[in-house]
Amino acid sequence: MTEPLLQVAGLSKRFGGVVAADAIALDVDPGECHAVIGPNGAGKTTLIGLLAGEPAPERGSIRFDGRDITALPVHSRSQLGLARSFQITSLFTDFTALDNVALAVQAHAGHSFCFWNAAHREVALREPARDALDRVGLAARADTRVDKLSHGEQRQLEIAVALATKPRILLLDEPMAGLGAEESARMIAMLRQLKGELTMLLVEHDMETVFALADRITVLVYGRVIASGDPAAVRADAAVREAYLGEQDARHD
Repeated sequence: MTEPLLQVAGLSKRFGGVVAADAIALDVDPGECHAVIGPNGAGKTTLIGLLAGEPAPERGSIRFDGRDITALPVHSRSQLGLARSFQITSLFTDFTALDNVALAVQAHAGHSFCFWNAAHREVALREPARDALDRVGLAARADTRVDKLSHGEQRQLEIAVALATKPRILLLDEPMAGLGAEESARMIAMLRQLKGELTMLLVEHDMETVFALADRITVLVYGRVIASGDPAAVRADAAVREAYLGEQDARHD
């Protein structure tokens, strides 16, 4: 039996009197898309941050490919193959799409951003950047400044930046945030294609996206796991219907 790529046990974090993560336990298998859902304030973004390396948990453990990474800093986790996208896009808006991805390639190789001139010119950096843009459907927009891209294209670009670090798992924090219907459909199609290549942990509010992509779903409420299983089991769970999905959503096909 294949061991999980990511294993979380007893992960806990408080911010003052607020419990953001309450002994969270979950695992993600190689090649799986594992979704984490829950109402606002459930602790979903906190969980993504804990997995990525910031903030540090108060208790619990995180294992990646059999290695305990609980105390590793963000950059060390990135080098091992964890890549995170953010709920709010975090890009260099006055650079082109290609420039942004080339910088990610350069940083992953261990070079400082002060060597930007090299990243701007070197084929060894720009070719993998072009490959990442092609994987998210932005090859034709490579030389467009980020501030000229649509919001949906910026979300796609952020995933290209993550792909440039050669991840083994993508930590996706609400990639559908702020997208219209057409952009959402494009994002789902792109993530479905990546799903065959990469392991993904997907935090998302959009239930259509979750049920279209997820192999398993974990439900958080007030930082605690209340249910975890395949999409059909989660749809049928009474506690999930009460806490988050609602009767109508739970029956949605």
